[in-house]
Amino acid sequence: MFWLQKVVSLFFLVRVSRPDYPFRDVSLSWDARVDDLVGRLTLDEMTLQMAKGGAGINGPAPAIPRLGIGPYQWNTECLHGDVGQNATSYPQSIGLAATWSPLLLYRMAEATATEVRATHNDNIQKHSYSDHTGLSCFAPVINIMRDPRWGRNQETYGEDPYLSGMLSTSYVNGLQGDHPRYVRASAGCKHFDVHGGPENIPVSRGSFNSVVSTRDWRTTFLPAFRYCVEAETFSVMCSYNSINGVPSCANKMLLTDILRNEWGFKGYVVSDEAAIENIIYQHHYINNSVDAAAASVNAGCNLELAGPKETNEVFMSITNAVNQGKLAEDLVRERVKPLFYTRMRLGEFDPPDMNPYNYINTSVIEEQAHRDLAVEAAMKSFVLLKNDGLLPFKQTSYNNIAIVGPFADAGYLLGGDYNANSDPKFISTPRQGLTSLGTKANYASGCKDTKCSTYDSNSIQTAVQGVEIVFVCLGLGTPIEAEANDRPDIEYPGQQLQLLQDVVKYGGAAKVVLITFNAGPVNLQWADENPNVNAIIAAFYPAQSTGLALKDVMTNYNAHQFGRLPYTWFKSSLQVLPITNYTMVNRTYRYFTGEPLYPFGYGMTYTAFSYINIDYPDVINAGDVFPLNITFKNNGQVSADEVVQIYVSWTPLTNYNTSITTPKIQLVNFMRIPTAPGEVITYTCNITPQNMAVFTEDQGWVVQEGTIYVYGGGSQPNVRMSRTGYAAGGFRVNGTKVLGFY
Repeated sequence: MFWLQKVVSLFFLVRVSRPDYPFRDVSLSWDARVDDLVGRLTLDEMTLQMAKGGAGINGPAPAIPRLGIGPYQWNTECLHGDVGQNATSYPQSIGLAATWSPLLLYRMAEATATEVRATHNDNIQKHSYSDHTGLSCFAPVINIMRDPRWGRNQETYGEDPYLSGMLSTSYVNGLQGDHPRYVRASAGCKHFDVHGGPENIPVSRGSFNSVVSTRDWRTTFLPAFRYCVEAETFSVMCSYNSINGVPSCANKMLLTDILRNEWGFKGYVVSDEAAIENIIYQHHYINNSVDAAAASVNAGCNLELAGPKETNEVFMSITNAVNQGKLAEDLVRERVKPLFYTRMRLGEFDPPDMNPYNYINTSVIEEQAHRDLAVEAAMKSFVLLKNDGLLPFKQTSYNNIAIVGPFADAGYLLGGDYNANSDPKFISTPRQGLTSLGTKANYASGCKDTKCSTYDSNSIQTAVQGVEIVFVCLGLGTPIEAEANDRPDIEYPGQQLQLLQDVVKYGGAAKVVLITFNAGPVNLQWADENPNVNAIIAAFYPAQSTGLALKDVMTNYNAHQFGRLPYTWFKSSLQVLPITNYTMVNRTYRYFTGEPLYPFGYGMTYTAFSYINIDYPDVINAGDVFPLNITFKNNGQVSADEVVQIYVSWTPLTNYNTSITTPKIQLVNFMRIPTAPGEVITYTCNITPQNMAVFTEDQGWVVQEGTIYVYGGGSQPNVRMSRTGYAAGGFRVNGTKVLGFY
């Protein structure tokens, strides 16, 4: 450790020249140091710092040699691992959401940030500032999954604002760390806001205008970002789309009135890649770079993530905008301050030996503890949708098995989009993980790729003949759903359904386990209703540990496995509204009036839970916290995790506008809790006033007088697929409490 400290100290002392500047004086406050540094910058220097947030030749932010300030690379992605680098790959975000475990998200983010910091430290020693070597992550993605066909559903935490908010809070805290002075890696919540499709069907995201009511904006699209700001994220990324005719990255109501004035955000706003250019060339909102730069900076944007060409940098016109009187130099200086505040908190301008994160080296990358966490995360992300008793397997070895389908041995597809570059020796496909379950294991992909436009039925028929178990690995992958790539419907692509039907037709007495790899739901009606499909597992995109985790989850009676759906799994495309319609009518479990195939919050385990009692006060005063105790029991013979879900619903209220549209039901608390066989557990929690409030156009959020119903269980109440039951009751709210706009 001593030699490492010497190397790091010597290197950083070279970088940190001119220690006489007050911005390097660690005895001063952060604000005083930032004010001193930014006060020394010229307008042209500030323009460069704000324009060079992009990838490739549009980054890094350049050095300022006269002040001894080095370059800084802002373009880093770490959604579920350190993207673009050798790193541990964890399940894609939608799978992490299915764990319903803030603690797991915290641990994953902590491990990811450790590897991000290790890569950064290594590159700094090499004087490398290339893409994906910085410490400021463009993550988490906390847009609401409002349409099952959206290509970026995989990057989100599902369809519920509260679940997304709690998971993003844990991600931000885990990534940034708990050091009293330094930040391990900084988080950036995106894409702000009213962003959830389309990508390319039927129109381009670059020019799309999201028409949204104030109510839907406040109750569905903003809350998760507010939680992220409360978690003290360092940045927010503004989105491609317009909101009611105003591009997000030039939207003063969004970036200043709400984000800064209402929520108190002190960090920086970075544009999505080329989003500021799109203000000119796609939205046609403004017709030149000077006015576009002025509009974005005035609205609240601090940093441009430009497109792939250097000529695309709109913020290079900031100096001209100031000179033309369209932008105040003092405001530009204020916009630059959060950029250098972030770099200071990351430790760039302090003596290197003060910051313990400087000593993290590349030995931590894909270390055993991180690989073990990847297996655990994958197991907890799987959702058991159907099981006729086949699982868990009663034996760990069969004579003959078959592993078939386009996802059976396609390691490159298993991580989804924005995946880290895991060492190939640590990647376990379904075929690699499950082969040991059979003395002989047949394999056939059946399809050339996941589009499955060319299908080899004969290979599937041959593979499944005379076997005892068939694992059918179907799904979508980035060729079907990804950034810039929507789906036209929710069907399996090509002839994948035919592949499954052939397995059932030609497999004889073989038991069939369908493992489906997709973010947005696919049409599973045939498999759900067919008694010859014995089990269905929604695997999402489990990443490097897929095969190991699948074997463990199907053979281990006492593993704390399986998650719950973070979204509504529709029966068919007929239940889905046009993707360009941004009303929340009949969208997500909060407003959907139809019958889904599987409801939000649904998932089976290897045991059975019962809810024994729910205890709470009968009456509270408006604005008070509502305490709740709920008792449940593991009635089975195996250990398992229960996900306790607390929901509320409202009745028409006596002293207020009864036409107010509220969700028919709303998640307000949850906890993933491990249990032993026969164990009785009482979960104690609070429902905050914010989660009891409804939104009103004139006063904002209000806790209103009346009755609120509360439900606690392992699923939503009153749904056909409920497996664990629930406990319910109602309480009276006395008086009214105006909480205002937030």
